[in-house]
Amino acid sequence: MELRIYIQMLQRSWWIVLLTALSALAVALALTFVATPIYQATARFVVSPTLSLADERDVVRSLEVLDKRSIVVTYAEVLDSYRIYNVTLAALNLTPEQLEDYIYSTVVLPEANILELSVEGPDPQMAMLLANNIGQQAIDYIRQLYSAYEIDFLDPATMPTVPIRPNPIRDASLAFVLGMVVGAVLAIIREQLRIPLETFIRRTMIDSTSLAFNRNYIERKLEEHVGRSSSAAVTMGLIQLDGLQGYLDVMPQPVIQRILREVTEVMREELRGNDLVGRWDNTIFAVLLFDTPGKAAVSTLGRVQAALSKPVRFSPDGEALNVRPKVGLVERQPGDPSGLIIDRAGEALDQAIGDETGLVLFKIRPLVGFG
Repeated sequence: MELRIYIQMLQRSWWIVLLTALSALAVALALTFVATPIYQATARFVVSPTLSLADERDVVRSLEVLDKRSIVVTYAEVLDSYRIYNVTLAALNLTPEQLEDYIYSTVVLPEANILELSVEGPDPQMAMLLANNIGQQAIDYIRQLYSAYEIDFLDPATMPTVPIRPNPIRDASLAFVLGMVVGAVLAIIREQLRIPLETFIRRTMIDSTSLAFNRNYIERKLEEHVGRSSSAAVTMGLIQLDGLQGYLDVMPQPVIQRILREVTEVMREELRGNDLVGRWDNTIFAVLLFDTPGKAAVSTLGRVQAALSKPVRFSPDGEALNVRPKVGLVERQPGDPSGLIIDRAGEALDQAIGDETGLVLFKIRPLVGFG
């Protein structure tokens, strides 16, 4: 379940993943072109018992010692020592400052008495020269200390022709993959931040019980619409559910919720997509019909009234409630502010409650009922 949610998040914010991956790729390629190539020269050495040992048992003991790896590891430390490095620099007439861009290291190959010395630096010829000279200086030094074992070149270093870094193909591929991973993380974080924000915004405009818009949102939208132009047309309707009076305090909240949501759904089915339905009060709903004259609004809300006049089921057992809708409407006149429209809609609803038809359109002169 969670995996499916994350996949949906990535699908919605796929452009973040792609943009991050392409940005990482571009940065990697740019760094590749400006970076100084680094070359690696490698020399290998083999450690073995001295052939001049007279006693065969001494040779066997020497091999046993070699199996314990202590001799080979000691020789590796010698190759890595500052002493050998400084002697090598003196022999080549070089200073540490001249070689500050070079590094060297020695490793013992597993399951073998083989040492591998690697030197990395910007000049392939200097890297080869250092590897071979450090190796030779170490060999000379070791031979003075140990007579039972010999160390010698197995493979002298050769001048490398291809830098070990940067590697455009490898670096670009790695950067692209890492960019996708980072992009995916950013996309998920964005979605997680956006969804709570959308939820918060939705809570500020939606009535949680009926799932219609709340009164504040309806008032704000009405004010925005009439504020665009002094002649912007809009008809506002207030629908009171007379049959629900007295039940709000005695019915369980889930039942009230089910009834009000059914009412909201019925009204939305009868209205256009740009018309708004909101819960105005406990038992009153508001409807905004944009760019709709009064007579057309009467016809529209007449259909809404007829649909709401059918009993609303609120239980699996078929129990239903007749909400008995009463509808008051007002058509905005040129220059009318939103406050005046709301007041007149309330007056129309008061008239509708006492009218036979239960549907009244507000008029400046005596209110007229519609059958």
